[in-house]
Amino acid sequence: MSPANLFSGLSSKAEFFALRIVEEEAESIAVRRASNEPAEKHLDRGAMITVIDKGGYGYAATSDLSPSGLARALANAERWAALTARLGMMRFAVPQDAAPHGTHQSPRSVPLPPRRELVDLLTREDAAAQIDARIVDSIASVEITRSRHHYLTSHGGSVTQEFCFVVPNLRVTASDDSDTQSRSLSRGVCQQGDANVIERSGLVGGGAQVAREALELLGSPNCPSARMDLLLMPDQMMLQIHESIGHPLELDRILGDERNFAGTSFVSMDMFGSYQYGSELLNVTFDPTRGEQFASYAFDDEGTTARKEFLIRDGVLVQPLGGALSAARAAHEFGRSFTMLANSRASNWNRAPIDRMANINIEPGASPLEEMIASVELGIVMETNQSWSIDDSRNKFQFGCESARMIRNGQLAERVKNPNYRGISANFWRSLRAVGNASTFDVMGTPYCGKGEPSQVVRVGHASPACLFGAVDVFGGST
Repeated sequence: MSPANLFSGLSSKAEFFALRIVEEEAESIAVRRASNEPAEKHLDRGAMITVIDKGGYGYAATSDLSPSGLARALANAERWAALTARLGMMRFAVPQDAAPHGTHQSPRSVPLPPRRELVDLLTREDAAAQIDARIVDSIASVEITRSRHHYLTSHGGSVTQEFCFVVPNLRVTASDDSDTQSRSLSRGVCQQGDANVIERSGLVGGGAQVAREALELLGSPNCPSARMDLLLMPDQMMLQIHESIGHPLELDRILGDERNFAGTSFVSMDMFGSYQYGSELLNVTFDPTRGEQFASYAFDDEGTTARKEFLIRDGVLVQPLGGALSAARAAHEFGRSFTMLANSRASNWNRAPIDRMANINIEPGASPLEEMIASVELGIVMETNQSWSIDDSRNKFQFGCESARMIRNGQLAERVKNPNYRGISANFWRSLRAVGNASTFDVMGTPYCGKGEPSQVVRVGHASPACLFGAVDVFGGST
């Protein structure tokens, strides 16, 4: 039965109710050391019903999509709405756009190859990585997830969105008698699309190159420990943005809703509109409209229309990441009126939408990569995240990367291993002294952003140019 027919069979006297159906098919293929890993395939389908009535808010989920199963879920949601109408801290209103209409589809141009061809590709790249006896592990993989979302409302809303998420990866580990080093194709090439994502990732022909870099790291000196300029490439900027901008700006975290599980934020309500979050070169946007990016969509899971908005402009904090419910809470409890963003997102049909990052991007600047390198007397270029640690208010952090190159007198110098850096979020972003131009810009992402209680793991995108920071505390294995 079609989603529209399922919805037409539901009846409620509530002021507003909505049905969200999610159908998802995920497949993972991997080759490790010339052996096919067991293929994984997952199918999932279910629905969430949300009810708003007389100031109350309730929801209920079900995997039973029969008319009787959906009717029971609707009745449960109505009961919760009645309870919160009497006992809730605030009164909920019918959404501003209670009747959203539209469709969305991930970019499609070149169909994904059949499974046999994907296995052959992964086998070739895994074999190409076996260039030395010191290569002790290698894995090449592709994850493909196809997802269809339907959202229908009692006010006539109807939204259908179809997604195809592609995650290629290649990782090689080298070891000798005294050290072990790993190098990845990239741990952030996650995009929407088709075969073009695999092509853009560099997986084709990447096996030998990644292996050479892992072997080079074995013979490299440890990263020195000193304060120096730090040039971060996009695949490390992704994590920096995620942890020290994305999570601190989530409005539910600022309001205290995540305190028991994922933590709070060093950002407070009075900072918006005046707080100097970074240098004047820092421009950060929430942009779920960039088609190929991992968390792009036309509507969030509450039917809010997606659009690009600045979170930080010229270094000044202007807007939190708050969806409809958090924006209403901020107005009710603090008298603060914020633009409602389309970032109420749920990990699946059995979770309620909460404030989540989608695509949090740094806008390109004006500096070519060569110019940034030439401006550094003593510094380091780091790429590809390997480790991370940050406090529960997303303030103090310590991050490590797979690989780095020293910069000496404006020139790239020796490769070093075990590179790390640390700082305090606002101080770090205020030290931003150059932002790469469009030629340094790359689109990255992660499938594993965790938050919420019960836990929700969602896809997040981050696009960024290379960025240069001044006088950062850098350290490595030689302390």
